[in-house]
Amino acid sequence: MNTQNQELVRIGITHGDFNGIGYEIIIKTLADKRTLEMFTPIVYGSSKIASYYRKALDLDDINFNLVKKADFANPRRVNIVNVFNDEVKIEVGKLSPVAGNLAVLALDRVIEDINWGKIDVLVTGPINKSNIQSENFKFKGHTDYLASKFNVENFLMLMVSGNLRVGMVTEHIPLKDIPSKITKERILQKIRVMSQSLQKDFGIRKPKIAVLGLNPHAGDNGLIGTEEQEIIQPAIEVANQEGIFTFGPYPSDGFFGSSNFRKFDGILAMYHDQGMLPFKTLGFDNGVNFTAGLPIVRTSPAHGTAFGIAGKNEASPDSFREAIYMAIDIFKNRKEFEEISKNPLQPQEEPQFENQKDRRPAHRENQGQ
Repeated sequence: MNTQNQELVRIGITHGDFNGIGYEIIIKTLADKRTLEMFTPIVYGSSKIASYYRKALDLDDINFNLVKKADFANPRRVNIVNVFNDEVKIEVGKLSPVAGNLAVLALDRVIEDINWGKIDVLVTGPINKSNIQSENFKFKGHTDYLASKFNVENFLMLMVSGNLRVGMVTEHIPLKDIPSKITKERILQKIRVMSQSLQKDFGIRKPKIAVLGLNPHAGDNGLIGTEEQEIIQPAIEVANQEGIFTFGPYPSDGFFGSSNFRKFDGILAMYHDQGMLPFKTLGFDNGVNFTAGLPIVRTSPAHGTAFGIAGKNEASPDSFREAIYMAIDIFKNRKEFEEISKNPLQPQEEPQFENQKDRRPAHRENQGQ
């Protein structure tokens, strides 16, 4: 193993729900041998299920290197760790309790290896929020579960596509419960997490954050709701007092319709669909779900299990591939940020990678992006 290989980022990849498109996008991404020049992939799942999809989808351009532990991963190969050895019934495109249980098993295994320093970053395959529920997993998804595992209270689901970065104050809760969850302190916490992440994870020294309103027309000066005046605006004012460049609240429709969003480094929406609808309209193909605020780097493709096209060889690996690239970028940006923090008196240049496209690893332009 040469010095170059030792410096490769070790990426732990969970297989997600094995009845969805997880294995298809993993195989399509890692089949390009040039990826091994950028990182060492370690898939947590099942070599038997991987072989099934490789044959069923006629994706023979990849061979998995079976290892018992991440310690034994070969930097020149696509490695896979079996998190279970029993035979399982593959029901492509269908909900299965077994698939949910094994998705959690893979996730727990990779978390353990990250804690032991065997893995550098985590990229999660898509899961189904229904069949993953159990006595040991009573969470609405990866984000909440990982925050619990790492004892983090203040975190943010940040959707990223190029320079478009959208976070949400509330995430997977019923629409009727949203107003009661919109508080000044909660908004302020999310602004702080976003600001810190934009600096540390994305290399933006002085990020500008836009905050959206809750009501139509951002309340229209109190005519259509008072949350903007009584809750959101006061939170923005405190953030600015803390030195965080924060603007708003903006009406969501006009904000995205006028392309005003392009002026900001981060956008904070009040609820899930307010942020996700424009994000997926603008950046669905290569969007990435990043959990800001965790002590580890975790990314995921911005789509779900896609049961409707599972097993049809129609799934695009673009979002998953971008999730890997972004995890590498963030991992390296954090290291640079730590070095700068250790030597604060040294002259600092403006961040070199404010544009996501400028941070692409070698060969990325030639991989169908």
